[in-house]
This record gives sequence, C-alpha cells and structure tokens, in this order.
Amino acid sequence: MNMTHTIKHHLTSEILMAYSAGNLPEAFGLIVATHVSMCDTCRADLESYDAVGGGVIDDAEIAEVSSDAFAATMKLISASDTAPASPRRSTGTLPSPLQDYVGGDLSAINWKPLGMGVKQAILPTSKAATARLLYIPAGAAVPDHGHNGTEMTLVLQGAFVDEDDRFARGDVEVANEDLEHTPIADVGEDCICLAVTDAPLKFNAFLPRLAQRFLRI
Repeated sequence: MNMTHTIKHHLTSEILMAYSAGNLPEAFGLIVATHVSMCDTCRADLESYDAVGGGVIDDAEIAEVSSDAFAATMKLISASDTAPASPRRSTGTLPSPLQDYVGGDLSAINWKPLGMGVKQAILPTSKAATARLLYIPAGAAVPDHGHNGTEMTLVLQGAFVDEDDRFARGDVEVANEDLEHTPIADVGEDCICLAVTDAPLKFNAFLPRLAQRFLRI
C-alpha cells in the first residue's frame, strides 16, 4: 500500500495558481492540498507561485490602518486556543490533509454502497463543488460517463486505467467535457480515490442515470 511510486500525472499550473490565490471551491482546494502533500513536484511549483504572490503583496501600496490595529491583532492571536498545524507525513492510506478533514484514516469513513461492490462517501464541503471518496474493488469498473464540467480524481490506493492512461497512488486525473471514459480498477488491489466535481456526470447507461439523482453524482 505504501510502496514507492513515481507520480506521473500532476496538477496543471492553472489549478496550482488558483489554489495559491485562494480562488478554488473548498472541494477542489481539498484535493489540491492532498495531492501536494504527496507530490514533491507540485509542492515545489506551489511554493514558487506562493512566493510570486508574496512579492506582489510586498510591492502593493501601503494602506492606512488605525493606531491600535496591531495591538488588537496580537490580542486575538493570544486569545486563540489553537496553533497552526505543522506539516506531517501520514502513516495511513489517507494523506494528512485528508485525514485531518475526515477525522481519521479509512476506519473513520462511512461508506455507502453504489452497487457491484463500489462504495462512496460524500464529504461535507461548500455547494460550489462536491468531494467524495470512492472505493472500487479490484477489476471492477465505474460506468461509462462524460462530464458537464471538471472532474479531478486523485488515487489514494491501488490504481485504475481508462481511455486516457493508467493512474496509480498520487496520480491525479483532470477531466473535462472532452473526456468520456470508463475507469477500471487494476486487478490485485482495491482502488480508493478522492474525486471532486463541479457539475453532475453524464452517464450513458440508463440505470446509472436513474440512480444519479439519489447518489448525488
């Protein structure tokens, strides 16, 4: 489960810049933070974008503030019971940002069956986008579907293949309206993914379309 894997599929520059600027919906911010915690390449890129953003702030004009603003800010900080969490490496299947979000590792997940052994757990996020954990048994397939918007899928365990490529732990697939695919979990190990969408999927078969409303996919 924790074997070394070279991540081949990364986040785009546009997504990382939007995350750095704080312009992503909560669900997309969660998947970016989770991938970045696993991927040295994207973490380095994000740090570069953060540095550029900091430089822009440094060059901005200084605004007038009240004389007691600094003292009031320090008072609020002193009154806080919580300190910023320091980065840590996860020892479980779920990376640290995701463990912090759900309150634990896989044992904390309340899975709901979708059929054919596939399970999901919808995570509480803002209404701008939906985040869910998907459990796909080894060799099983997600029904053929297209996209009405953007879907990002991050592999946390195992791997899946589709018409685009093969995606293993740490890899992230960014799909849009141009991609129609049938993800199939690799044999040998069940696949667990974090999937985020900003619009309902477009299923081709009748039964998935019928169940779509109730399953919130």
